[in-house]
Amino acid sequence: MRKLSMLLVPGLVSMALATAPVLTSAYAAGSDEPSAPKSDTSSKKKKKSSSVSDPKFLAAYRTAYTAIYDRNDYTNAIDQLKSLKRDDVADVANLIGYSYRKLGDYKQSKVYYELALQDDPNHVRTWQYYGLWQLEQGNREQAKYHLDKIASLAGTTSDEYRSLAAALDKPTGATLVY
Repeated sequence: MRKLSMLLVPGLVSMALATAPVLTSAYAAGSDEPSAPKSDTSSKKKKKSSSVSDPKFLAAYRTAYTAIYDRNDYTNAIDQLKSLKRDDVADVANLIGYSYRKLGDYKQSKVYYELALQDDPNHVRTWQYYGLWQLEQGNREQAKYHLDKIASLAGTTSDEYRSLAAALDKPTGATLVY
């Protein structure tokens, strides 16, 4: 029995390590639940003490998420998200950036997309939305760079990749509805 466990444990550990990047990439795409903040051991930036796992935070985040995707109420969603005082979390900053973009405030949108990527350089949904931002600004080469980044993070079959690829397939100047 001891010999069997000595063989099984390393196998299970290697399986867990092999699947960890896949699980991380799938979750990075975004949802109505924000990801936990990255731990930062450096002294250059301290994270705020409130946790994204706090039920009040999650409820407020979901309310803003619903305002954005179900009601297209971007102005109120921005206020709700900013009231969380957690724009240092990629999911929050990305939704604020998306809302500003939908309102046509590209300058503020860019600020928040960059905040999101500063928190999580592998945040697939931000790469998608920022790529759409690039297209709306006429920066097709930058949008292609964002598409390549999504491919490396989530693959070419991900929703984020397909969405940005479809937008890139449209002729320059075409109206994007995303």
